[in-house]
Amino acid sequence: METRRFTVETAAAGTRLDVFLAEALGGEISRSRVKSLVEAGHARVGGRPASGAKQKLAEGDGVEIVLPAPEDPLPRPEAIPLSIVYEDSALIVVDKPAGLVVHPGAGNPDGTLVNALVAHCGPSLTGIGGVRRPGIVHRIDKDTSGLLVVAKTEAAHRSLSGQFAEHGRDGRLSRGYLAVVWGEPRPLSGIVDAALGRSTANRIKRAVVPEGRSDARHAVTHYRTLACGTAAAEAALVSCRLETGRTHQIRVHMAHLGHPLVGDPLYGAGVRTKAAKLEPAPRAVVEAFSRQALHAAELGFRHPDDDRALNFRSALPPDMTALAAALAIDLPENVTAG
Repeated sequence: METRRFTVETAAAGTRLDVFLAEALGGEISRSRVKSLVEAGHARVGGRPASGAKQKLAEGDGVEIVLPAPEDPLPRPEAIPLSIVYEDSALIVVDKPAGLVVHPGAGNPDGTLVNALVAHCGPSLTGIGGVRRPGIVHRIDKDTSGLLVVAKTEAAHRSLSGQFAEHGRDGRLSRGYLAVVWGEPRPLSGIVDAALGRSTANRIKRAVVPEGRSDARHAVTHYRTLACGTAAAEAALVSCRLETGRTHQIRVHMAHLGHPLVGDPLYGAGVRTKAAKLEPAPRAVVEAFSRQALHAAELGFRHPDDDRALNFRSALPPDMTALAAALAIDLPENVTAG
């Protein structure tokens, strides 16, 4: 337990208690968290228990709030190896391998990135919503590899969540992905502006839907072809940048163009015959590739504490490098180095 004490100055007279405390604490915890603490009896005004979060303050009032120690995390810590790209007191950037689920859920109660982060970060997780846990502000699919930033404090969680909510429209956030797709996109670069919603044929899948449909979500992907394979392979390495962040967005948009990701079990079923037409050696590599060929290669954002621009790159992982080689795609140097 920690008790913080403040005195109400003239300028703050007449302010609601929860608003005053949220500002006095410098954004250390959210206003909703402050409100819940006040309502739970953790605040006093003038030496008496606060009457509620909306209590109006008078000049000279002494205000106290007790900050309970963060509760133990619900996901149990697990010593899962992590590839850490950057870490400080506010956040951690990891390079997630394919096959690792980000957050515990139905069917994946443990063995996730969150379990690994709880074990790795330990006491440096200062508590988000009163629980000592990592703050997940964005996710990538289990079988997508690449860069993720995770908050370690409540203030960092709010800042990063705000940046991801803007999807880069305000210039603070940038995300770049690398994908190996079937075929050679024409034109070689372009923009896919097509709303996404749940597929009516398969509830697990997303699909391009009319803008007016009730579940339609605006989705925009910018793509650029970086390298093409031989004519026989009919595959290409594509860079994708997100203007929005919808579930399966790149996978659906590239399939919508007629160029699904190699290995994609949901959206690439229609081009399985392409693999069957390959020579035995590349065919064996493609058929053994058991995930969608998608890698979160670039991530940029502003640091929550001092607004520094942070930018990170992750090299194409070995399995995608081998896949590209099998499909005779001559990889540019900038994708094979982080």
